Amino acid sequence: MIRPSPVPNADTRPYWEAAERGELAYRQCRECGMAQFPPGRVCRRCRGWRLEWRISGGRGTVHSFTVVHRAPTPAFAAPYAILLVDLEEGFRIMTNLRHGDAAGLAIGSPVRIVFGPSDGGPVLPQAELRS
Repeated sequence: MIRPSPVPNADTRPYWEAAERGELAYRQCRECGMAQFPPGRVCRRCRGWRLEWRISGGRGTVHSFTVVHRAPTPAFAAPYAILLVDLEEGFRIMTNLRHGDAAGLAIGSPVRIVFGPSDGGPVLPQAELRS
């Protein structure tokens, strides 16, 4: 079964191009400095239009997570962990735990964002535990 794939558009194309290079791109407002993800056209804080693309270092901590034991469709092999990760640059991303092994995973666990193909699909951000 085929997994759904994101469809890049004019607003998200720089994000997907960075993902292909193994980089996590986000937008930062030149007016107020707020980092935002997912990328948007307008700052969520000040409504400014002067947003620039930045590349994250990919280091963060687990804000929350859940382990899915029963996948919604056969396209997803359970069990797998879905995480909310707070990045050092000040934004949060939802992603899965690479290789799905949630042993040792806890709120506050240090992780890094890495990129890899998703079963023949697009290159997606994934989290790996770091020491």
